[in-house]
Amino acid sequence: MYTIEFQKRGLPHAHILVFLKPKFRPLQPKDIDKIICAEIPDKDLDPRLYEIVTSLMIHGPCGKQNGSSPCMFNNRCTKHFPKKYVDNTVIDNEGYPVYRRRDDGVSIKKGKGFVDNRYVVPYNRELLLKYNAHINVEWCNQTRSIKYLFKYVNKGHDRVTVNFYKGQNAGNRSENFDEIKMYYDCRYLSACEAAWRIYAFDIHYREPSVERLNYHLEGEQSVVYGDNDNIADVLNKPSVHATKFLAWMEANKKYPEARSLTYREFPTKFTWKDNEHKWTPRQRGFSIGRVHFAHPGSGERFFLRTLLNYVKGPTSFDDIKTVNNVKYHTFRDACFAMGLLEDDKEYIGVIIEMSVWSTGSFMRRMFATLMLSAQLSRPEVVWSKTLEHMTEDILHIQRRVLGAPGKLFQLLT
Repeated sequence: MYTIEFQKRGLPHAHILVFLKPKFRPLQPKDIDKIICAEIPDKDLDPRLYEIVTSLMIHGPCGKQNGSSPCMFNNRCTKHFPKKYVDNTVIDNEGYPVYRRRDDGVSIKKGKGFVDNRYVVPYNRELLLKYNAHINVEWCNQTRSIKYLFKYVNKGHDRVTVNFYKGQNAGNRSENFDEIKMYYDCRYLSACEAAWRIYAFDIHYREPSVERLNYHLEGEQSVVYGDNDNIADVLNKPSVHATKFLAWMEANKKYPEARSLTYREFPTKFTWKDNEHKWTPRQRGFSIGRVHFAHPGSGERFFLRTLLNYVKGPTSFDDIKTVNNVKYHTFRDACFAMGLLEDDKEYIGVIIEMSVWSTGSFMRRMFATLMLSAQLSRPEVVWSKTLEHMTEDILHIQRRVLGAPGKLFQLLT
């Protein structure tokens, strides 16, 4: 995927994110060196690459050599140059690569200063030789890389505040000014972006396409209607009875090959016909599915989404709740039967440990907090196994006042 960024100064440039197939992914730091380099090449062995790197892939100089560089802020480089010398590429504690920058004594003159390997922007040799342009290549293994890229997709257009004013009129000094009209928040459209849009070039691009997969509990699909729509006509709409999720179950009944796919894998072999509200076998192209997120506090909807990542080929809601030929009453119980949820042993142990020094009211407040934050997989199990500890103070008072703890214990159970 990529997005084009336009700036108020300078030429537009692309932010490109490439996903490698598993067999091509660098797993060791030495594999990164085969793709990315951050050193000045040998002038005699590779003169063309040396010329490109020294002219296009050098940052600065900045710092003490050039305090007025655009990258400087509070006497420090915002791009963290110069980097440190490193004999071998390593991965730091946060998972980021520290590229090899050896202290080989090679330096070049850039402007009025001198730079060495510490000022080289990471690059790929083949890309520089092919395109002869500034191409910064980085190894990314963090999910925040996607977030960084989509920041440019969603940030909107460049904007600029423009101030309109009038000169004083010597003949009429009492002229009134409209302060609202004096300031306009305007969209800034550079010549590069104007030409790009005139020629209808892609600004955001993604391959392969992503099919957004909705889901819902039984009988809880969304219904969209207008204020003046007849309720009978609304209920007879195909979109009400043939949602993308319900149509998936119908396709599992019709196509045997569909029963070997999960909901997320379904778009790889089938396409959604929006005008017909049904899934059909894919004839060409490729697409991947993305199931909508559900918060753990959303109850059964969250457990349904969890099961959709594992259950293949269900034809009804009951099939989703069936594990090893046993039908469970709720999606949460089915998740627990599949071993997808934790058994809450750590919370049971904590409450039992607290009972040695804590009061019953404090333990009950903590249990309520765990319930509200959706931390417990099976709260009734935690309650039953810690009931004696959390109600000890209540039973003690009951024994002293009424002398009949059995009824209260039975009530709390």
